[in-house]
Amino acid sequence: MSADKQKTYLFDNPRNVRRVVLGLVGACVILIGLDLVVHRHVSHPWEAMFGFYAVYGFVACVLLVLLAKEMRKVLIRKEDYYDETLPSANPSSREDPRA
Repeated sequence: MSADKQKTYLFDNPRNVRRVVLGLVGACVILIGLDLVVHRHVSHPWEAMFGFYAVYGFVACVLLVLLAKEMRKVLIRKEDYYDETLPSANPSSREDPRA
């Protein structure tokens, strides 16, 4: 493809990104506003706190990211992990199973 005919995607235009962000901010403002008006039937007293679910969701997402960063330290593999060959891959080095 030449540079003239490159495909453009929806979010290549910064104006579209700004629209999506403003839409999400607007939705958050509306939902927080509804939190003042809508009566909720809560099971625990802390659920009646203003903005509880927003704070709860934010804290849960932050904890998930922090947990994933720590798990990465445990689960990380070397860069050439899949390129390594096993030592027993050479058939001449195997012992005779009948012996």
